[in-house]
Amino acid sequence: MASRAGPRAAGTDGSDFQHRERVAAHYQMSVALKSEVRKLNMVHALIWVLMAAQWQYPYLLSAAPGIFSALALPHNNVGYLVLSMISAGLFCVAPLLYGAMEMFPVAQLLLRHGKAYRFIFGVSAVTVMYLVIVVAVQVHGWQIYYSKRLLDQWFTSTTQDKKKKKE
Repeated sequence: MASRAGPRAAGTDGSDFQHRERVAAHYQMSVALKSEVRKLNMVHALIWVLMAAQWQYPYLLSAAPGIFSALALPHNNVGYLVLSMISAGLFCVAPLLYGAMEMFPVAQLLLRHGKAYRFIFGVSAVTVMYLVIVVAVQVHGWQIYYSKRLLDQWFTSTTQDKKKKKE
């Protein structure tokens, strides 16, 4: 073992590190993707609070994908990650689309006649909520995308490990 403060081993100038083991690329990718999924879960939690405060009670079920994701990430649990992806579509995206359709008559009234009945920060509530819906759909799309990539990485590492054991 090399020491930081101790003398350098005789016969080396420190450039002979090429032979050392490195972390496999799929493990590095797994760590990076887990980080992205965690960040998106935090953004989702913020959106969840905004939606719960304003409207969209069916969207409250969207806490389930975050919980499943949090259970899946520490131990690379494929089952929980798959549940997270499926429930993200059912409990996150579907209520957002329903909410967009539910608010459409009010948005149409605002566009045609310029009438708004509720305001958030001086802007019509419909406009703010549609902006939140657009951001939320993007966040959930990215959650599903990164979860799928993470799932692929986990399967890649499992397949490679099985091949090594057979050899």
